[in-house]
Amino acid sequence: MSESLQFNTFDAFEDATDGVANSADKVHVRVQQRNGRKCITTVAGLADDLDIKRICKAFKKNFSCNGAVQKDEEAKEVIQLSGDQRTNVKSFLVDQEICHGNTIVLHGF
Repeated sequence: MSESLQFNTFDAFEDATDGVANSADKVHVRVQQRNGRKCITTVAGLADDLDIKRICKAFKKNFSCNGAVQKDEEAKEVIQLSGDQRTNVKSFLVDQEICHGNTIVLHGF
């Protein structure tokens, strides 16, 4: 009866830290439902040394949508775009080498 059972340990969160130290380094792209079919895409967590207004202007021109730069609670700048632009934003940020694909997190629906 002195047999010890050996269980395989499984860490469900081990892939969450692949290549990135914490969630503060991630770029969060969210979609928020407004009214009816209207929605807003928000991009938060971009690096402080980037020109956020210039990135917003490029988003507006490439995606043919309206956009604005807003300040959030922690005095960080957040880009708001009209419409569901999550996949467009991710592909733009990766193509322009603004950030890596594994640091972008898509939220919503």
